[in-house]
Amino acid sequence: CSSLAIGTTTGYRLFSLSSVEQLDQVHESNEIPDVYIVERLFSSSLVVVVSHAKPQQMNVYHFKKGTEICNYSYSSKILSIRLNRQRLVVCLEESIYIHNIKDMKLLKTIMDIPPNTTGLCALSINHANSYLAYPGSATSGEIALYDGNTLKTACTIPAHDGPLAALAFNSTGSKLASASEKGTVIRVFSIPGGQKLYEFRRGMKRYVNISSLVFSMDSQFLCASSNTETVHIFKLEHLTDSRPEEPPTWSGYMGKMFQAATNYLPAQVSGMMSQDRAFATVRLNISGQRNICALSTIQKLPRLLVTTSDGHLYIYNLDPQDGGECVLIKNHSLLGSGKMEENKENDLQPPVPQSYAATVARQSTVPSTSTMPGYSEDGGALRGEVIPEHEFATGPVCLDDENEFPPVSI
Repeated sequence: CSSLAIGTTTGYRLFSLSSVEQLDQVHESNEIPDVYIVERLFSSSLVVVVSHAKPQQMNVYHFKKGTEICNYSYSSKILSIRLNRQRLVVCLEESIYIHNIKDMKLLKTIMDIPPNTTGLCALSINHANSYLAYPGSATSGEIALYDGNTLKTACTIPAHDGPLAALAFNSTGSKLASASEKGTVIRVFSIPGGQKLYEFRRGMKRYVNISSLVFSMDSQFLCASSNTETVHIFKLEHLTDSRPEEPPTWSGYMGKMFQAATNYLPAQVSGMMSQDRAFATVRLNISGQRNICALSTIQKLPRLLVTTSDGHLYIYNLDPQDGGECVLIKNHSLLGSGKMEENKENDLQPPVPQSYAATVARQSTVPSTSTMPGYSEDGGALRGEVIPEHEFATGPVCLDDENEFPPVSI
């Protein structure tokens, strides 16, 4: 969540998200028009591009050197591409191709998957496990979990009653979040076991199409956005039993009453009552547009980023202690001349409370990359995992220069 890639009618652009005020354009390419997929390998120079002009062809570039590493063609339209430092996954409607990212060789083809018209799939960014999740059924919310390293099926998770709409791994690949086409309930499962850990109710009034589901890097928060104007952020925490026996407040008393009541209610009803509501929310100015969200740390503070299909990036402050309504602090335009739109509300926002900054400053709740399982700041270079010169490349391709493998979190 430290860079942003966008595909446009004229090509693609890559931005760095290291500052709230300034949006740095890292690269712009107009060589291929009508780009609808652009995936960058973290902050490296490797970028994968698919165009409407050739929707069955994947092009892999080293953009700093201006060289094409390779290109592959498939039997039907490419619907999505996912990659980490170990694997590159190409998803078609009825098959999935898994490549070894070190030499781009095809390792496995998963054939005859249930019709996946949206190309829904998720790949763990943690190359130590490289788990892949995709719909195991076209009619129910079954998740097929596949181990991209051993190239074997891990398990099947009966996640929802209706077809799946969104899937997302956390940064270490130990949790998987899912939502169905109804969009009312979001569930989080342990990986690779598939046990249900959390269940969040986004809303009951209307069905929505959840377009983006993402964890924060420390796995404390889960964000969900849809085709409505509301973005929900849930906090992943279990209620402990160490609360006082006599709750001091009326709401605490009622909460305890409800908790006691769940012992006598049918499972469906009690399940609904025990589900957590959103910890924080955002009200967007727009509705009906596709958008993608990210929870990131920029300039040492947690931010919610929302990118919309009309070419805007909205940056909000997220209070990790009290939650509530997130405050819009910046609006960037990603199209046109590349100049940034100033948010008129910037001068009207009150200063951030000291308690908020103090909460964020406590790094004890945010693990460093060195403590995350499967991660090291060298990106695996010390274990001989640097991508070597590519057999298809016109020149040497080595992605360990100029901070190509940065720390995963800022």
